[in-house]
Amino acid sequence: MEKLNVNQATAEQLMTSLARCGLKPVIAAAIVEHRERNGPFRCMNELSQVSCIPHQLLDPIRASVMFEDEGVSPRDLRAQRRIAKRGEERMYSPEPEEENTTFALGVKRALDSPSLEFAALPSKRIRSMGESLKRRPTRLLSTASVSNLDQWVGIFESWTAEERRVALDELVDRCDAALQRHLLGIVEPQFQRDFISLLPKELAFIVLSNLEPKDLLRAAQTCRYWKTLCDDNLLWREKCRDTGIDDSIMKGSRKRVRVRVRSWKQVYLTKHRIEWNWKHGTLKPPKVLKGHDDHVITCLKFHGNKIVSGSDDNTLKIWSAISGKHLRTLTGHTGGVWCAQFNGALVVSGSTDRTLKVWNSDTAMCLHTLFGHTSTVRCMAMSGDTVISGSRDATLRMWNISTGVCTHILVGHLAAVRCVQYDGHKIVSGSYDYMVKVWDPVTSQCLHTLQGHTNRVYSLQFDGTHIVSGSLDTTIRVWNAESGHCLHTLVGHQSLTSGMELKKNILVSGNADSTIKVWDISSGHCLHTLQGSDKHQSAVTSLQFNDKFAITSSDDGTVKLWDIRTGDFIRNLVTLSSGGSGGVVWRVQCSEKKLVCAVGSRNGTEDTKLLVLDFDA
Repeated sequence: MEKLNVNQATAEQLMTSLARCGLKPVIAAAIVEHRERNGPFRCMNELSQVSCIPHQLLDPIRASVMFEDEGVSPRDLRAQRRIAKRGEERMYSPEPEEENTTFALGVKRALDSPSLEFAALPSKRIRSMGESLKRRPTRLLSTASVSNLDQWVGIFESWTAEERRVALDELVDRCDAALQRHLLGIVEPQFQRDFISLLPKELAFIVLSNLEPKDLLRAAQTCRYWKTLCDDNLLWREKCRDTGIDDSIMKGSRKRVRVRVRSWKQVYLTKHRIEWNWKHGTLKPPKVLKGHDDHVITCLKFHGNKIVSGSDDNTLKIWSAISGKHLRTLTGHTGGVWCAQFNGALVVSGSTDRTLKVWNSDTAMCLHTLFGHTSTVRCMAMSGDTVISGSRDATLRMWNISTGVCTHILVGHLAAVRCVQYDGHKIVSGSYDYMVKVWDPVTSQCLHTLQGHTNRVYSLQFDGTHIVSGSLDTTIRVWNAESGHCLHTLVGHQSLTSGMELKKNILVSGNADSTIKVWDISSGHCLHTLQGSDKHQSAVTSLQFNDKFAITSSDDGTVKLWDIRTGDFIRNLVTLSSGGSGGVVWRVQCSEKKLVCAVGSRNGTEDTKLLVLDFDA
């Protein structure tokens, strides 16, 4: 039966002649389209690259089609093609055009070290260039000089597929290493297919979305088309969301997007670089902000590009977090400043002079002085235009800072109010009377009195659903804010819990016993205790954490970085030379890019100052 020339047949002719092989119209159309796009088929291996041809049809099609031009014998045509191909390899220039140079180097790297790049390079270009890089040109004998070659090939073609496999196994076993390398160079490129480029973009994106970001970056180096796909903005937005970078971060940088043409990929890379700097980057000398003489810095706030520090020298100071320059000093209190809140341009401070003051941080003007408490204002919480202050006079007061008016007085505690939290809907206060109270800010009524601690309450956290209280009795209690019931008592610390931070269901607590603990408040279990040979050597004074790191400071003069997921110590971020002999880190405040530490001493061994470390520098 006469074979059909696959390089001359139309789709209709292919479908008619190969219908008995099970060829469908869509396959015939795909063969013609592939031929028009890539040129004539030279062998069955090239025809098999048409992606929609099922594997089981290849043998029947092989028996029914031909690839040779009319009037030329198969033997001579194959010889001509091999000689032409070797000639092209000998003529290959070591200094091709710029595009081919880049591609050739990519092929060489892939051939030297098999990887994702090699598997993804376009197979046609690998055959034309990769083989010339991998194998030295060899002199090819004329097929006429090989005796009985036609007879040998004819016998091979008459065998079944299984018989051919057996024959090839025997043939390969009889080849030496040089011939086997020669075979590998011919066969291997036939299986290198750029499957991503063959897929519709929608499917390609689905495949690429399953790669980790580091693998996406590697894949983008394969070729220009892969780079276009791998740099897709929506693809990187999903990667950002998977790692906790949400739309609010991008919205915060929208002005920079217009100016610097930033993308989700750049946002991800920037965040990754900053995280790497926190963990491994060289610690550059911090900016040193000296002020407050030798007094104690009692409160520290850091927001945006401004830092606010309050001291027992009766003043607050405003600093630039970018330049480290002292911008303004807020003077007016007649006693030490013990607490402060910062919202935009407004600063609210509480003092031992029994007053609160509302300041404009841009002008250093005192807008209001809030009178009413009869003892030291020890703590405060702020939401919108409302500030809740707690005092040693055992009361809490609710203030409108726009008008300077006291709107409610909350009475019920029997001793000094040490800590307060306010989310705009409920007020929670902790006191030296061992109790925690929940208040309605509208009616000023006490909704719940949470009893259970057996000593003073020093710290509070409140997320709207859970209340967490830390006490001098060494325990931490988790309460339901709606019902007032105690859900868990967290036991493990040996002394006063001086500071805590709650995010979602994760609580990190710092204690005077020099340890830090990570808790799951939904189960009441301790996940990690941050200690060991690198633990703090004295009381923990302050802490902050995010989904990756915990940052803690101590009376031992150090600031430490911990892995919040594993509990492992990473490194010291600050180590005072006077640590252990009086140098103290009193407070830490941090953003994604910066760390601000308030340091000093009570015996004159360390100057009072702020240290600003920038991890985006």
